[in-house]
Amino acid sequence: MRLIDSLAATSALAEVFSDASLLAAMLQFEVALARVEARIGVIPQAAADAIAASTITDFDSDALASQALQSATLSIPFVKALTAEVRKRDPQAAGFVHWGATSQDLGDSALMLLLKRAQPVIEQDLRRLETALSKLSESHQHTVMLGRTLLQAAPPITLGLKSAGWLGAVRRCHTRLSASFDEALVLQFGGASGTLASLGTKGLVLGEALAGELDLHLPDAPWHTHRDRLAALICACGVLTGCLGKIARDISLLMQTEVAEVAEPSGEGRGGSSAMPHKHNPSGCAVALAAAARTPGLVAAFLTGMVQEHERGVGGWQAEWPTVASVIQTTGLAAASLAEVAEGLTVDAEQMRKNIEATRGAIFSEKASLLLGQKLGREAAHRLLEKAARQATAEKRRLTEVLAEMPEVTQHLDAATLAKLESPEDYLGVSEEFRLRLLASRESPASKPKKE
Repeated sequence: MRLIDSLAATSALAEVFSDASLLAAMLQFEVALARVEARIGVIPQAAADAIAASTITDFDSDALASQALQSATLSIPFVKALTAEVRKRDPQAAGFVHWGATSQDLGDSALMLLLKRAQPVIEQDLRRLETALSKLSESHQHTVMLGRTLLQAAPPITLGLKSAGWLGAVRRCHTRLSASFDEALVLQFGGASGTLASLGTKGLVLGEALAGELDLHLPDAPWHTHRDRLAALICACGVLTGCLGKIARDISLLMQTEVAEVAEPSGEGRGGSSAMPHKHNPSGCAVALAAAARTPGLVAAFLTGMVQEHERGVGGWQAEWPTVASVIQTTGLAAASLAEVAEGLTVDAEQMRKNIEATRGAIFSEKASLLLGQKLGREAAHRLLEKAARQATAEKRRLTEVLAEMPEVTQHLDAATLAKLESPEDYLGVSEEFRLRLLASRESPASKPKKE
């Protein structure tokens, strides 16, 4: 991994998109093509054997990269280099390298093979994250904390519900991502204009055999300038990183010194500061947030490149490789970073209770307003509670103390009712029901059958 990419990819995904991995995928396509063509009788078996004897050590990455700039594709210099290596072993076999295929067949299919390797890497970390969030929700189903709306204190919730909400979003995104991968992992094999005319009537049979050899789906037809399936995958990654960024934002805000309700796992070299020894920074959240900030632009770049000309495009296709690689690696990094955060997250339930207490009951103004509204009407009760809340804030007193001094309140709410007003456990509504529904759901709503 290059140092400049150290905050843009995990080591596992950096390896998937490394030079060696890409060359291996391209060679895999060419070897598979030769094997199925020999099997069906399109090229001699000896030619297929000579092509299959090639290894990635036969290629000079630096030379290929330089030549790719001249041809606007890596496929052309790669095929030339492969042909030259095969010629050394069998001059006749060299004439059958890349038989009937075109540059984009090689490039797109190699990309699909890389994506096929990347999928389980990302999904493993998503499963880790889901497991950690599920455990967090179960462990803290009764842990009350402040709700926060527009960054201000609001009526209480439970950490169990909050983490279940995180989990539900991750599961929905995971479902979309898996479906998008499944749809996108298709063979590209169409020849020059997408008709496989160079293979006569054997094109479709060869396509079926090649898809089976590479363990990719066979599409209805070549998709050289139809990038919708790949675009759906890239968009799914964009939505997922946004979802992960939201969770990372929440956790990092809860880690603020003034809040101090949760903390990321600590350890040697993790979350420290080069200048301030006391710091425990949200480093994992920072990585996930950086991914969420970077991905939308990459998604937009891919979508812009979808407008491609006729049967083979100019520029749009050439823009894709670095964009796709960046999106997939960035998504995987966000998932891995947040999984590590969630697995080691520590919770200070006592501090959560203290932060509720620090509001001096102001967060229960809604509850008091509703109780009074039954007697005075909603608008009158709301005005009364606004007045009481302003007074309590100005005098730094508890809301219930101020309410207890207001005759228009005490004639409707007795002392016992006011005494119970500030119990967070008594104002959680159906939080637990929502939490259980989120934990039980494993599909996105869009994937569920609609009721008649």
